[in-house]
Amino acid sequence: MLVAMRVLIIGASGYLGSEIHEQALAAGHDVVGTSFQAEADGLVRVDIRDRDAVGHLVYEVQPNVVVNAAYAQQDWEATAVGPVHIAWACNQEEARLVHISSDAVFCGDLDSYDEICAPSPMTRYGAAKAAAEVGVIAAMGDAVVVRTSWILGDGNSGFEAFVRALANGEADGALFDDDIRCPVHIADLAAAVLEVGRLNYGEFTGLLHVAGSDALSRYELGCLIAERDGLEAGILPKASKSSVGVKGMVVRLDASRSRGLLTTKVRGAHEFTASNIVPSADSGSRT
Repeated sequence: MLVAMRVLIIGASGYLGSEIHEQALAAGHDVVGTSFQAEADGLVRVDIRDRDAVGHLVYEVQPNVVVNAAYAQQDWEATAVGPVHIAWACNQEEARLVHISSDAVFCGDLDSYDEICAPSPMTRYGAAKAAAEVGVIAAMGDAVVVRTSWILGDGNSGFEAFVRALANGEADGALFDDDIRCPVHIADLAAAVLEVGRLNYGEFTGLLHVAGSDALSRYELGCLIAERDGLEAGILPKASKSSVGVKGMVVRLDASRSRGLLTTKVRGAHEFTASNIVPSADSGSRT
């Protein structure tokens, strides 16, 4: 029998955070969600760059589990420092922390990356995510850091909206064929994160890779999405990052550890794009 938890979701207005929020509510958990923007839709406003504000929030909520799904690619303090504030507060209140990280912490110099591989970021965002990992674990040794890859699959991601726009001739640009990752369905990832939150400290702490089993380029993934949505994949424009002077990166996350630990099935992109979906009216609006 599933035991209800009090769950605090930082970044519940974002693409992944909102899915975790919805699934936690559906599972019968007592859920509090936050947003950086003005308070809306029942979410509590908090700026994770403010250590005191984060500490006060966690103290007031007294959660069993905190999930940090907040990020800001262009804001070092929010991406690198904010998660440490959350970890510090969770440590003070003895709440389990699941922090979401990214395959951007790797540069693509290895065939695949498991949890013991050292971070080697190539971008400022990747460096911020890597710094956050170190800070979170230093502040709270029994936190869980979930690294993941491209998140999509429900029709509402920005990437899926871009693919549809390209296929319909409504957008300029191209899909890179030398940038390769292991895409994950947003619903699978959210379910896996909540399952990690239910694990006892003795069952698992530390780094965990949760990603799909298929390593695909943006172009290959775009073709699968177009075919799923009944569009002509053959007309999607293709390009290489190297043609514009940027190194394409192949980052394959080895997620065998999470597949052995969790009961949640995390599908590969070939599987989760196999059936048609109907995108919502605000498709692509969540970030």
